[in-house]
Amino acid sequence: MADKKLWGGRFEAGLEKWVEEFGASIAFDQKMAKYDIQGSLAHVTMLGKTGIIESAEADTIKAGLEELLKEYEAGQLVFDISNEDIHMNMESLLTEKIGSVAGKLHTARSRNDQVATDMHLYLKDKLLEVVEKLANLRQVLVDLAEENVYTIMPGYTHLQHAQPISFGHHLMAYYNMFTRDSERFEFNMKHADLSPLGAAALAGTTFPIDRQLTSDMMGFAKPYSNSLDAVSDRDFILEFLSNASILMMHMSRICEEIINWCSNEFQFVTLSDTFSTGSSIMPQKKNPDMAELIRGKSGRVYGNLIGLLTVMKSLPLAYNKDLQEDKEGMFDTAETITVAIDILAGMLKTMTVNQEHMAESTEKDFSNATELADYLASKGLPFREAHEVVGKLVLECTKAGYYLQDVPFSRYQEISDLIEEDIYLALQSKTAVERRDSLGGTGFKQVLWQIEEAKNSF
Repeated sequence: MADKKLWGGRFEAGLEKWVEEFGASIAFDQKMAKYDIQGSLAHVTMLGKTGIIESAEADTIKAGLEELLKEYEAGQLVFDISNEDIHMNMESLLTEKIGSVAGKLHTARSRNDQVATDMHLYLKDKLLEVVEKLANLRQVLVDLAEENVYTIMPGYTHLQHAQPISFGHHLMAYYNMFTRDSERFEFNMKHADLSPLGAAALAGTTFPIDRQLTSDMMGFAKPYSNSLDAVSDRDFILEFLSNASILMMHMSRICEEIINWCSNEFQFVTLSDTFSTGSSIMPQKKNPDMAELIRGKSGRVYGNLIGLLTVMKSLPLAYNKDLQEDKEGMFDTAETITVAIDILAGMLKTMTVNQEHMAESTEKDFSNATELADYLASKGLPFREAHEVVGKLVLECTKAGYYLQDVPFSRYQEISDLIEEDIYLALQSKTAVERRDSLGGTGFKQVLWQIEEAKNSF
């Protein structure tokens, strides 16, 4: 049995099937099949150009690899668990196709640098896809913010009404979060854009390879400068998982708000039927399941990060079989976040904003209390004194069952002769929002400026 393995020469006995299944990775690393072929095409081209193998042999191997790529894209390749991983499966399939010359493909390389190369190529593609999808999500937020610059809503601290703000301002806060996410993924590309190929098992090779050539052929910025680092580095994946975790945290936060906003208690938004589900027992229900799923899936992405950090924390240089555990979390995270970004963008794009209800929710509260304190401070009363005066008045109103805008002018004059009849204008939610015109504030002009700045960044 051992002589059937590509590494079996040193072994007298083979693995039992259940042990073999435990050690095999082909069930998941076949996701890297096209990248494995891409790396092999670059490698064999280099082997031919440097004279390490004959040009005719290189051409035969390239032709076989190109056929395998076509068959893979057509869904015709069948992988065998006895060949353990994508690399040995591909070599075995290539050998079936072109004969023993296929064995020359592995000259001057190892599965250690091969798998690292595959993952770099895979993640480079995924990072571009994630950044592109985030650009769409950010654009959706900018468009929605532009439609709701003058939509008034309660701003919250501690989930209590704090001050009235522009809904557009609220949305632009998330735009900024997702912009930082995009920037993190863009920086992640720098570390994914390195070629490990040619590092071999850990020490490089005695063959006169051209690592710059293979790096250029695969579209990498440059090769790794240290062969040990090349085969053992998984920082680029950890960065991806960390960035993805922060992204999922941001998506979970806005989904939590969407879930609240579409509840009967808030009624700030109505979700499209496309992104809602019903109940099997309660006919009236319209559940924000997609928002809840995004919120829930943050846990699996966090888990993938912690899992790989734990795998890596005690690994000596260079390659160890533990590193087989680096792929499933990466694949799962990439697939999770790319779908979640699209779902969130779709939810936001199709939801209905109940503008009047939002605005009304700022009329029967005390979110204008700061306006009264600022009003008094602007008339010369020290802010701390103004704060105490307004706090006592709020308590009085709470006990009497009315709001600051309902307080008779005669009572205001009793409180302070600094208060004039323009106080009722100052207490209006729209006025409160409009006057907060400091840089980055919720004032309408500031929100319009934020939106314009965002548009110019695309």
